[in-house]
Amino acid sequence: MKSFSDSYKAAGVDVTAGYKSVELMKEHVKRTAIPGVLSGIGGFGGLFELDTTGMSHPVTVSGTDGVGTKLKVAFLLDKHDTVGIDCVAMCVNDIICCGAKPQFFLDYIAIGKNYPEKVAEIVKGVAEGCVQSGCALIGGETAEHPGMMPEDEYDLAGFSVGVVDKEKILKPDTQKSGDVMIAIKSSGVHSNGFSLVRKVFGLDSENINKYYDELSSTLGETLLTPTRIYVKPILTLLDSVKVKSISHITGGGFYENIPRSLPEGISARIKRNDVDVLPIFELIAKTGNIPERDMFNTYNMGVGMTVVVDSADADKAVRTLNDCGESAYILGELVNSNEGVIIE
Repeated sequence: MKSFSDSYKAAGVDVTAGYKSVELMKEHVKRTAIPGVLSGIGGFGGLFELDTTGMSHPVTVSGTDGVGTKLKVAFLLDKHDTVGIDCVAMCVNDIICCGAKPQFFLDYIAIGKNYPEKVAEIVKGVAEGCVQSGCALIGGETAEHPGMMPEDEYDLAGFSVGVVDKEKILKPDTQKSGDVMIAIKSSGVHSNGFSLVRKVFGLDSENINKYYDELSSTLGETLLTPTRIYVKPILTLLDSVKVKSISHITGGGFYENIPRSLPEGISARIKRNDVDVLPIFELIAKTGNIPERDMFNTYNMGVGMTVVVDSADADKAVRTLNDCGESAYILGELVNSNEGVIIE
C-alpha cells in the first residue's frame, strides 16, 4: 500500500512530496558514486566501505557545517543549485586541513514546505560539490517544518567523513621561523560573513541585481559564487612536497583561522600589499565604511586557504598548485612571535 496521510498533509507535511523529492534527486546522487558505496539513498543509514589499502593506521576525520545566511541571497535570486556546493565545501575543506581525503557526505535540508523540484535543485548542488571533492553522497534528510520557517525558505547543513593514515596527519608543531606561507585564491566571499554583507548592502530584490563595473557582474551573481573546493589540488600537493600545516580561511578571517594551525611561539608575518584582495571585499569595505582590521577578521579577503611549507619547497608548492588550476602565490613567512598573525 502506498504511504500517504491526509491528516498529516492538513497539518502542513506532505509525505508524498518527500517521495517525489527523492525520485528527482536520484539522478544527481548517482553522479557521486565512487568505490566503497554500498547503499543507495532511501535506507535508514548510508553504507560505505573504507578502502584503507596501504595505510598502517587509518584514522577517520569528520567535519560538519552549513551555508549560513548566504541562503538569503539564494532566496532573493530564486536560485538554489549552487548552495549545495557551499555546504560540501565548508565540510571537506576543513577535513583536508588534517591531510585527510573526504570519503562520503550526508546533507540535511530543513524546509518550510517541500517543493520537490526545489529540493532536487539543492541536492544537485550538493552532488556537484561531492563530485568536485571526490566523495560520495550516501544519504541525507529533508524535513518539512511548517510553522518553523516561511514556506519558501530552508536551511541546509551537512556532514562529511574522511580518512588519513595516522603517520600522514599534518604536524603543525614542526613549523619554524623562516617557513613560507602560501595563499590559494578564493572564489569570493565563500560562505562566511553574510550577516555583515546583508547589513552593508541592505539586500533586497532590487539591489541584489545591481550591476557593478568593478565586479563585472551583478552583486547577487558575485555573492552567490560557490565556495571553492580545494580537496583535489591539496591532495596532489601532499604527494608532491612536505606540507606542514593548512588553514581553511572561513568566518573569523585571517586573525582567527591562521593561528589555529600554528604552534605556540610562531606567528605568520604577511605584507598587506602582497594580499591579492578581490574586488568584492573592496566594495564591501567601501560601502559599509568597514575598517580594514575588521575586514581581515571577518572575510577571506581573496585567500581561501593557506599552506605552510619549508622555504626550499615554496616554489615547487606554488607551481604544483597552479598546475592544478589554482591561483597560488607566496603570502608571507613564519616568525618567532606570539601575535598569531602580523599584517604589515
